[in-house]
Amino acid sequence: MTIPEPQSFARAWADAWNAHDVEAVLSHFAQDVVFTSPVAAQLFDDGDGVLRGKSALRAYWARGLQLIPDLRFEVVGVYAGISTIVIHYRNHKGGLVCEVLRFEEGLVVEGHGTYLDAGSDDNLAGATGPR
Repeated sequence: MTIPEPQSFARAWADAWNAHDVEAVLSHFAQDVVFTSPVAAQLFDDGDGVLRGKSALRAYWARGLQLIPDLRFEVVGVYAGISTIVIHYRNHKGGLVCEVLRFEEGLVVEGHGTYLDAGSDDNLAGATGPR
């Protein structure tokens, strides 16, 4: 399994998020991506935090950007594994987040937004993003 060059990928990912360019972020994701996020579970009343497909991810991130117009990410660290890149970043509220991304054929097929102390409403509130 090949992954993109991790540092370059993380830079492009953060640049797209900081520009609020959802389509640029989505360009790295497969059509049938599955993404989990505790923030998604909070944003959608009927949600279980599991988003299936690019269109569901687009709707989630677009909604997040509407709710958080000052959203901004600062990459803290980038980690590479077998078919996996983890982007450790600080969000606009100072919360620490890790985005765990699994790749197939150069595209993200599975992702997980994970948060420091996921039980803390302070850290999750407004912590959209890959998320």
